[in-house]
Amino acid sequence: MAAALLLILFILLHAGRGGGVSELFGGGMQSQAMGSTVMERNLDRITIITSIVFAGTTILLGFRLSGA
Repeated sequence: MAAALLLILFILLHAGRGGGVSELFGGGMQSQAMGSTVMERNLDRITIITSIVFAGTTILLGFRLSGA
């Protein structure tokens, strides 16, 4: 359940159109011109790791409930 809640949180932190974590902390247009910021790249990595953990725990739960 914790992995699911963290995954929801991290997905909601991602940028929609021109926003995101960089503007939340005052990055603004300067960081957008250079591409994705370090914070956004780290958020991407954390989101991917959390999604892998979520998928793994879901698969393990499925095996456990099926009795295999």
